[in-house]
Amino acid sequence: MVHTGVDRVEWAYLEWCLSLDRPVFALVRTALGYLLLDRRGMAFFHEHLRAASWGKPDLLSRLALKLSPARKAGESALRKQAIARSTRSRLQTMIARAFPNGALYLNTGHSNLSRRVFKAFRANKSSKSVVLIHDMIPLDWPDFQRPGTVEQFEKRMRTVSEFADALICNSQQTLDDTTRHMQRFGRVPAGIVAHLGIDVPSVEEADLPLVPAPYVMVVGTIEPRKNHALLLDVWEQWANDGDTPPPHLVICGNRGWNNEAVFARLDAAKTAGLPISEFNGLGDAEMMGLLKGAKAALFPSFVEGFGLPQAEALALGVPIICSDLGIYREILGDFPVYAEKPNAYVWRTEIEKLLQKDSIGLGRVDEDPALFTPPRWDRHFNLVLKHFG
Repeated sequence: MVHTGVDRVEWAYLEWCLSLDRPVFALVRTALGYLLLDRRGMAFFHEHLRAASWGKPDLLSRLALKLSPARKAGESALRKQAIARSTRSRLQTMIARAFPNGALYLNTGHSNLSRRVFKAFRANKSSKSVVLIHDMIPLDWPDFQRPGTVEQFEKRMRTVSEFADALICNSQQTLDDTTRHMQRFGRVPAGIVAHLGIDVPSVEEADLPLVPAPYVMVVGTIEPRKNHALLLDVWEQWANDGDTPPPHLVICGNRGWNNEAVFARLDAAKTAGLPISEFNGLGDAEMMGLLKGAKAALFPSFVEGFGLPQAEALALGVPIICSDLGIYREILGDFPVYAEKPNAYVWRTEIEKLLQKDSIGLGRVDEDPALFTPPRWDRHFNLVLKHFG
């Protein structure tokens, strides 16, 4: 299974909830309404989600013709595990019966942020709703979004502004951006800053794709805001100028949206024999194995919400070159090489300098006496418990 950044956060929260010595539940929205899972159901969900194995869909799911086969099977399996079920219109009744003394509702994924759900918990005055905000990128960078997603995102954030009791923001920058937008909406819920954590990657034995050495790597969905176009500019110019050849560029990530020009350039680069490899759909073990062997990881993004892959690279001892973004300064400090200008000459210069350092043993973070200390999940969750537990 390949996890995006938000997926990783939701996965960490699921495992944390399962570790708590208190009653925990999960609210699952399905095509036919809502399911409530207890700890046993959540453990079942955790196990089968990782294995992506759900069994055969039941009759109800088979009748939902618009659902994907995986979702049909998943919803069928979870219905069997649910301790309560409701239609959309009966959600408030289900919540009231399950939690007569109130509950803490944690939403961690920017989905299911509906008035219906918030009202169901607000009906009991002892309940509290807390939302984790990942970023405000769709509102600040609308040109990088898929059609319709900006309006949908703003509707969700307006609902959070109106109904949430409190916010967890993954960075000070996210809190500042959220405050700015929610002031415009009319209400800003109280918020705390809790940096996300990373699980320091353990590079497992895995069948790694064969890549010519030396190579550098970029990790992330191939979408406009990640600015893969800049790296293609660098490699096209570098390969054609007659000097030393560029290192191999390894691009790891699925193809996203609104990026047909970059996809066409990638296809043309392979045809032209440029030293570029593209890998879509790699699992975590394969991706981390490739990253561990890279001379550097490159992140020329125009904007980022946090920077989990960047922190993971540094935790593996791989030096990184990235855009000079405030979020990187907040989370990663002085460990990256910051390329201050988004042009091919500056990036090529920084890459060459880093490769020269590496050739004499000075390029890797794990050889620096001031080792990078990655942000930790236990610190994040301790803050959450302190404020809301």
